[in-house]
Amino acid sequence: MTKVVLMSGDEDISDLVQPILRAAPELDVVMHGEQSASDAEIAVCWNPPVGALASLPKLRLVHSIAAGVDGILSDCAFPSVPLCRVVDPQLARGMSEFVTWGVLHYHRQLDRVLANQPIERWFRHEQGDSSECAVGIMGLGEIGSRVAMDLQRFGFAVRGWARKPRELSGVTTFAGPQEFRHFIQGTDILVCLLPLTHETRWILNATTFEYLRPGAKLIHVGRGEHLVPADLIAALTSGKIGGAIVDVFPNEPLPPKDHMWRAPNLIVTPHMASVASWDTIGTQVAANARRLIRGEPLQNVVDVTLCY
Repeated sequence: MTKVVLMSGDEDISDLVQPILRAAPELDVVMHGEQSASDAEIAVCWNPPVGALASLPKLRLVHSIAAGVDGILSDCAFPSVPLCRVVDPQLARGMSEFVTWGVLHYHRQLDRVLANQPIERWFRHEQGDSSECAVGIMGLGEIGSRVAMDLQRFGFAVRGWARKPRELSGVTTFAGPQEFRHFIQGTDILVCLLPLTHETRWILNATTFEYLRPGAKLIHVGRGEHLVPADLIAALTSGKIGGAIVDVFPNEPLPPKDHMWRAPNLIVTPHMASVASWDTIGTQVAANARRLIRGEPLQNVVDVTLCY
């Protein structure tokens, strides 16, 4: 019987046991820390403790429970085995809903309306046409492309930036570090949907914010370590950035008394933009476990050199 161990350093993922067993009852699923876990051939992870994967001598496959794998690859002792991730079409739809809400929140100036309510001020701010609002999408993978196309259908002037050239109907695209500044400078609302790589770590920094148009907005739903929090707080305080919605942070959960909680014109959301269901995760993990056992090609394999 093939043994699967569930491991996470900062979140209880025990709810995944039954969905995996429903999809593949022949598997033996245990939690990290149980005595028999050392015999596991498959590790299903979310931010596993450093060194935990290297302690499994029979390990043949590591499977993320999400689309992101940076919390796994950050372990310098990551073993030389395949790494797979969850790819869920519902994730793209959920992310598009969240980003669209954020874009409309700023485009329709609801942030200013809500600021007027506590002071009992009735004032109708001027409403602009969506075609006059440039939304810049950082990252044009499966999710970023879906978000870009959905916003384009709303009539927004959508711009996209990626590592390599991409073509999307109705979207102005930019590629590589040589075009990054030009992409940023033409953006009113910046949306981060990048994977976390060596090149994108801390990319949301003071230099990037300085390139933005004065008063531009930020919607950050990528990875926590894209963002330099102190730089965003400074840009919000100075008014360089007029508002931000941040869903992911370098340290989660965001600690009490963190300065981000009190930053001006900042909406903090608890990493909720889009989340796959336990059943979806369990089904995909079980399918790859069976493929591994049968010697078949795995699905959604990560290129560890690119981190996605």
